[in-house]
Amino acid sequence: MVWRRLGALVLLGLCLAGCAADNKWAPDEVVDRYRYRHSGPPELALITVLNRSSGNGAHTALMISGSERVIFDPAGSFSHPRVPERHDVLFGVTPAAEAGFLDFHARETYDVTVQRLEVPAATAELALSLARANGPVRQAQCTTMTARLLSKLPGFESIRTTWFPDNLRRDFGKLPGVREEFIRDDDPDVKSLDHVEVLQ
Repeated sequence: MVWRRLGALVLLGLCLAGCAADNKWAPDEVVDRYRYRHSGPPELALITVLNRSSGNGAHTALMISGSERVIFDPAGSFSHPRVPERHDVLFGVTPAAEAGFLDFHARETYDVTVQRLEVPAATAELALSLARANGPVRQAQCTTMTARLLSKLPGFESIRTTWFPDNLRRDFGKLPGVREEFIRDDDPDVKSLDHVEVLQ
């Protein structure tokens, strides 16, 4: 009984380590300066951070590319002056900023998967609207809030609400047309942006 409780506390601690809370609100002029629209088709990309030793999911984020490209990073810890944030939505996600975000999470103890899916423009716009309206996310709820957002989109009704990144990754991977990328990096296990360069 004691070991079961201890195991639950360890699991909760891992979830909290993967999803740190914040409540940032960048000024209009900063957000407007860095807004970015990608030239490619509308797309959703589910980003899952995986514990390398266990293979279990540790964090979930969603990149949304529509009239602008953002990352919905609920309770995330990424921060950069050229990637302004409002309540867990990161703006100005240029290709360099995307690479910086992924590099920040991929390191000697964590791998990253990116599951990309082209969607109709209206679906991307709805996802953008839902992300911007979501508000700050509490610790350890990154996957739950991402799953809830996705389940409100047309064509994503099969996405179940879950606490576990692995479950959401599996559900998203079953959608027709998903392309998956696996990222492994042996950078030191530090949550620092000292080695991440995000260009304008």
